[in-house]
Amino acid sequence: MTDTVVLATVVVVGMVVWDLVLTGTLHWAPALTGAALAAGWLTAITLADTRSHRVTGVGMAEYRRLWDATLTVVATVAVIAVFLPDAGLTGALVLAMPLGFVALMAERAWWRSWLKHKRRYGRWSTRVLLVGSGPSVRNIRDEFHANPQAGFRVVGMCEPEGDGAGVAAHVRRELAATGADTVVVTGSDVLPAERVKEISWMLESGHQHLMLAPSLTDIAGPRIRTRPACGLPLIHVETPRLTRSARLTKRSFDIAVSLGIIVLVAPVLVAVALIVKASGPGPVLYRQQRIGLGGRTFEMLKFRTMRVGADAELAALLKAQGTAETPLFKIKDDPRITPAGRFLRKYSLDELPQLFNVLSGTMSLVGPRPQIAKEVALYSGSQRRRLLASPGITGLWQVSGRSAMDWTRAVRLDLYYVENWSLITDVVILLRTFRAVIAPGETAH
Repeated sequence: MTDTVVLATVVVVGMVVWDLVLTGTLHWAPALTGAALAAGWLTAITLADTRSHRVTGVGMAEYRRLWDATLTVVATVAVIAVFLPDAGLTGALVLAMPLGFVALMAERAWWRSWLKHKRRYGRWSTRVLLVGSGPSVRNIRDEFHANPQAGFRVVGMCEPEGDGAGVAAHVRRELAATGADTVVVTGSDVLPAERVKEISWMLESGHQHLMLAPSLTDIAGPRIRTRPACGLPLIHVETPRLTRSARLTKRSFDIAVSLGIIVLVAPVLVAVALIVKASGPGPVLYRQQRIGLGGRTFEMLKFRTMRVGADAELAALLKAQGTAETPLFKIKDDPRITPAGRFLRKYSLDELPQLFNVLSGTMSLVGPRPQIAKEVALYSGSQRRRLLASPGITGLWQVSGRSAMDWTRAVRLDLYYVENWSLITDVVILLRTFRAVIAPGETAH
């Protein structure tokens, strides 16, 4: 219903406004064209299964399907516009459809926010019964508990013994006792394939479901393909790689968007510079050596938010809070920050000069957080994979908790981004960043 209201309103209004600007007169034809376009667009996103409960609410699959369906509609409209130049579709391509896509993404993001809020209290969630060996069951349980927004609520656990004989009957009793609607079989060395079949046979078709949780983590959907062979449900996992075309796409996106943002916020840049200058002695810009793509050093720009000589105090502050040997990116209640600096940091205004880092190619709009050499020196083997992508002004960890994020979780999110990059991921993170900046909440310091 909201998809229909949003697209019908935005597309029709966009077409009418475009025609009004060109002709200076209101006509019915653009409104009818807009209504037909909205209907076709709604059909496309429905056929793309963008409202499936398996993709809504979490992950990028929902947005990716919306993007793919929209590209199909844009391509179709563009072809029609070439062969029927008098159809008045220029306004659709230039104004109505871009605005419609932004509105559609915003509407879906609102629903996602509503759904996540409900799921924190156990509502609108799949009731899960975990079946498997102790360690694997506890690992999956902890992941589901830590991420209630994923929509899986663990209501029971079953750990088979021996060869798993009688496990199907046990599972049937647990399903009745807990009211679970989904059985998740975790990685287990005590549950042969024959027992898994028995579990699947006793589930009520259409009402109870079976899911298998392989020992794979932090892999996004586009890299996973099921490949049945010889009666085996093989899972094909693509090797993570950023091709030349993908790098070119990301770089072109960075240049275009950063230039646009710089033009839009130019007055803000001037105002913040004056605020920093008036806040006390010292330069307006703070320059610091950070580690970027491939471990190369670059100079990162920020508006100065601390008193002069703050870097010399860092080691003592880290030692005082007991994190000198941990790659920690925030000092609690940092005394070095100026009053003006606290405001700039809360709303991320101090990060704006990094747009020029993006233009120079040393940073990206979205990517892992750039860290100093001392922090990189503390990386373990897997953590060094963060250096396979250009560091970003924003990233997954920034829109998932900001200062409240612990180091292990932040690294995991950065690695997930590096391993599973896509353009739509960057777009969604930027939209979430904008929302986090406008309403920073208590986790921004």
